[in-house]
Amino acid sequence: MFEVHLIIRGALNDAVTRRLVNRNVALVAHSPKLRSIPKVEPQAWNAQQLQAFLQAAAGHRLFPAFWMLAATGMRRSELLGLRWDDVDFKTSRVSVNRGLVAVGYELRESRGKTSNSRRAIDLDPTTIKVMKAWRDWQRAEQEAAGVESDGWVFTNSDGKPVHPHSISQTFERIANRAGVPRVRLHDVRHTHGTLLIKAGVPVKVVSERLGHGNPAFTIDTYQHVLPGMQAEAARTIEKLLNEKPDSIAGRRSGRRPA
Repeated sequence: MFEVHLIIRGALNDAVTRRLVNRNVALVAHSPKLRSIPKVEPQAWNAQQLQAFLQAAAGHRLFPAFWMLAATGMRRSELLGLRWDDVDFKTSRVSVNRGLVAVGYELRESRGKTSNSRRAIDLDPTTIKVMKAWRDWQRAEQEAAGVESDGWVFTNSDGKPVHPHSISQTFERIANRAGVPRVRLHDVRHTHGTLLIKAGVPVKVVSERLGHGNPAFTIDTYQHVLPGMQAEAARTIEKLLNEKPDSIAGRRSGRRPA
């Protein structure tokens, strides 16, 4: 109703300007209250649940995509928008330069969600192995089928890029089979951030990996993790405050207390 009121008020304003009516009666009408859109609370798996999902995904042609998603925390569009030129095996880094989105089910390239979306993410040795194995398998498949992928990292058997809807549906089926709590594909990104922060990785580093515009946004997003970290900080300061003076002096001089 709020939107209807705005349309009527705008139309009557135009009518007043054109002198079709004397006044805009919608201005004196009570505007309906705009109902807030319920916020979708992000969910996160723990490390064991993420491992269970990846084990269930093993053997599927999209396993490398799910592994890369878990290891980097990229957005779905960023993951599917990767080209092999973006993956640097020598430096163990992947560059996020574009996104692949569905507009009316048709695939379109996007420049990224925010100005910080274009970024480089360091890859661990296991992820490098997974991606090298996938590259070799993809090349063999496409050579045998006589198709080309135009450089896309994650493709279907016909060499075309994976559709966003398809990977989300596949994710849901595998997650159900794995018996893990039901979450969205986007929540794997949230899981990545949650696990890193719980492990003590600096928020700024997590923010850079996720492509957030500001570390403050990262803190706000993962504030549910901070209470446990606050408790750990409290125990740490307690140990420091209760440490004996001779122990402190010994640590400063490099000597161990007798």
